[in-house]
Amino acid sequence: MQVPYEHPDVAALEQAAQQFYTQIYGGPDHTPFTTADFSPPRGAFFVGYLEGQAVAMGGWRFRTPGVPRVSRRPAEIRRIFVRERVRGRGFARLVLAALEASAAAAGADWMLLETGQPQIAAVGLYRSSGYVDVERFGYYAASETALNLGRPLG
Repeated sequence: MQVPYEHPDVAALEQAAQQFYTQIYGGPDHTPFTTADFSPPRGAFFVGYLEGQAVAMGGWRFRTPGVPRVSRRPAEIRRIFVRERVRGRGFARLVLAALEASAAAAGADWMLLETGQPQIAAVGLYRSSGYVDVERFGYYAASETALNLGRPLG
């Protein structure tokens, strides 16, 4: 379901995501963004529910400064996260598909993302969904463990 980034379910999932990042990276994600980045027409944010409980999330935003030159109108994925107790059930793939469809409908021609090598399941999801290495970009571009991936839409 598309929701504003300020939605309370997003806040709860964001807290869980930051705890996960702290476990695997030793600290939270500091990527700068504003809540307006995830509001139409600049972007969108989604939450997935199971039996009334918020279990998955993800957003996209249009991205122009400092992005790979593969695209004229790229969108960047941020914050795909699935609660640990429901991982392995396809929620991340559903969120990814919703993000791609929403961004394409808004006029994006590429999806880009920045993730880390320690996120093995996420990397596997993106690679199996057709994402390939692209020119480094983003807040963690200089990190040895950062991966920058993308794929054309449409």
